[in-house]
Amino acid sequence: MLAATPAQRRRHVPENVAALLDGSPDAVRLEQALAWLRDPAHDLVAWGDPDYPATLLEIGDPPPVLYCMGRREMLARPAFAIVGSRNATPQGCADAEAFAAALSTAGLAIVSGLALGIDAAAHRGGLAGTGSSIAVVGTGLDRVYPARNRDLAHELASRGVVISEFAVGTPPLKQNFPRRNRLVSGLSRGVLVVEATLSSGSLITARLAAEQGREVFALPGSIHSPFSKGAHQLIREGAKLVETAQDILDELAIPPMGTAPAQAKPAGDEPPRADKRAVMRALGHDPAPIDTLAARTRLSIPAIVAILTELEIAGRVAPLPGGIWQRID
Repeated sequence: MLAATPAQRRRHVPENVAALLDGSPDAVRLEQALAWLRDPAHDLVAWGDPDYPATLLEIGDPPPVLYCMGRREMLARPAFAIVGSRNATPQGCADAEAFAAALSTAGLAIVSGLALGIDAAAHRGGLAGTGSSIAVVGTGLDRVYPARNRDLAHELASRGVVISEFAVGTPPLKQNFPRRNRLVSGLSRGVLVVEATLSSGSLITARLAAEQGREVFALPGSIHSPFSKGAHQLIREGAKLVETAQDILDELAIPPMGTAPAQAKPAGDEPPRADKRAVMRALGHDPAPIDTLAARTRLSIPAIVAILTELEIAGRVAPLPGGIWQRID
């Protein structure tokens, strides 16, 4: 194709591709890429490279090159994706991190998109296990988006790997994030969706996974939570409902490596008093406002507030927007 004439190219590739091949490289972007690659910690992995992920060659449009920071050999490791809402609840983040840690301990590299919420929790869990974690980002690797995940991105580049199909200098363009989702699923043997609204980009990843022949899993949640709607829709459409990490390992026929089924860890550090027990029972497993807890327990609102504060410090409950509280133990 590179040696062909413009007329010959147009018989084999779309017009926009032919036009790019006809033109000369963008000198500024080329120099940006070459300058970035002078850092020994930075790599470019192309189709012909032995470290190019074989799983990506199975999808319809694998990127010709991947910009890479970190342990590029991890790209050949069996992987599993965990995705979900950016505005996740504390319980959702705890679940994602626990599942990721268990699956990583079983030898799977945890793949996600470095977004806030479930993605970040999945990466943290992956780094806690032997499988580590792979971040697929929607920008050039000379920047971190979102900036709040800068420390996590640096840890992933040190102990895991961060990759992008987008050239150095590419800003966080809206259209690039759905595109990178095909790589999140394409790298993985399966995808678990934890907390997703019906408009969540995680459903795009799940759809792409199904089209690529990957297994799709979903973690069910409260029928009252909008963050459960997406996962419940996937289950209705045929995704596998899971309650523990072992469910996923069994489905993928992967033997566990010294791991127990993933569950959120109890965080209370002392036996609760009767009022604390009453508040926890009243809270149940669905988020609730303070006045509802007061009605259920017959305790005063100041007493409820005091108890919730103690439970929050102990890590057993967490506030949500709108004065709602949720248990996380």
